[in-house]
Amino acid sequence: MTEAPKPVLTGGCQCGAVRYALSKAPNRVNICHCRMCQKATGAPFASYADIEHENFAWTRGKPASFKSSSIAERDFCAACGTPLSFRNVSGPRIEILTGTFDRPDRVIPTRQFGAESRLGWVVGIANLPSVTTMQNYGPEKMATIVSHQHPDHD
Repeated sequence: MTEAPKPVLTGGCQCGAVRYALSKAPNRVNICHCRMCQKATGAPFASYADIEHENFAWTRGKPASFKSSSIAERDFCAACGTPLSFRNVSGPRIEILTGTFDRPDRVIPTRQFGAESRLGWVVGIANLPSVTTMQNYGPEKMATIVSHQHPDHD
């Protein structure tokens, strides 16, 4: 009997209803600035890790999907709405949104696409003033917040 390979990376939606695992590292990690990705993620850009279907598995639940164009479908959690992936309907790969990985720090973008739609202010993000969540809310407020988000592990 053959054992399933140990996952290289895992992740899932915000509520935990849909989880996934990669048995191999992604081929590439990209940022896409196109208008369709902006709307699909509700963000100024999307970041995707590209993996072959054979090295990817949904391990808990199944996502809902939306056919966003004649060539693409986007998967999301029907329970909490978290966008999860982009798939070319006839392609051999799935592209997973990097923010849904349990360890998003391990999937580092190396290329950008859709530059024609890149918002001008995106290039200056790193130079904006920043504070931690604790600094923003303060310890008293942080002590009252109860997270309903699934932890970043199974």
